[in-house]
Amino acid sequence: MSDTPAAFDDPSARLVAVFRAAALRMQGLDFVNPALEVEAVAFGAWQDRWLGVMVTPWFMNLALLPRGPACRQPLKVGEKRKYAFPAGDFEFIGAADPAIGDFEMCSLFSPMDDFADQATARLVATLAREALFDAANAESTDSPAAGPALSPAGDAAPRPLAEPEARAAAPMSKRDFLRGRVPGTDREPARPPQGPTPQGKARKSSDEPSG
Repeated sequence: MSDTPAAFDDPSARLVAVFRAAALRMQGLDFVNPALEVEAVAFGAWQDRWLGVMVTPWFMNLALLPRGPACRQPLKVGEKRKYAFPAGDFEFIGAADPAIGDFEMCSLFSPMDDFADQATARLVATLAREALFDAANAESTDSPAAGPALSPAGDAAPRPLAEPEARAAAPMSKRDFLRGRVPGTDREPARPPQGPTPQGKARKSSDEPSG
C-alpha cells in the first residue's frame, strides 16, 4: 500500500470499487442476494483508523483501515485482532488487496438472505455501527438494549423504511444485533462468509473476510 496521503483518505470509494468487481464475478451464485448491491456505509474516523460497514450481496462486515502511515499495524491475511468498543470486544480478521491496502473485517451477517432491499441493509449497517458505541449493548449482562439508543439520527424517514425501523427499535442484545441476528426475525447468528476474495481466489478459511 502506498504511503501517499491519498492512500489514507476515506476508503469508501476504494472498497466499493474492489467489491463491485467481485460482485460482478459472483453473479448467479446461490449465496448472493440479487436485491442488494455493494455499498460502504457510515465510514468515519475512529481513533487512528477509518471505521465503517461494508454491505455486499453476500455479507455485511465491519471494516477497519488505517488513517495514516503511522497507524499501520497490518495483520497477515487470516490473522485476528480484538478491538475494545463500548459495546464490548470485537474480533477482526486481517485482509489485503492491491487497490485497498491492508484492512481488517468483522463479520456481522452472512449470507444476506434476510434483507429484502438495499434500504433495509443500509439502515441495519448504520445502526450496527452506532450500536458499537452504546455500552448498553455490552454482553456482560446480555440484557436487551433500549431501542431508542439504536435509532438513527433524525425523526423523518421514507415510508419504505417504516418496517425495518420498527424492527431496529425493538429491544435487542449486542449478541443479536452485532452478531448477525436481524431485529424482529428468528435469524440465526452470522455464519462465516463464503465465496471468493476480492481477487477472486478461493477462500482458505471460513474465518477470512468475504470479498
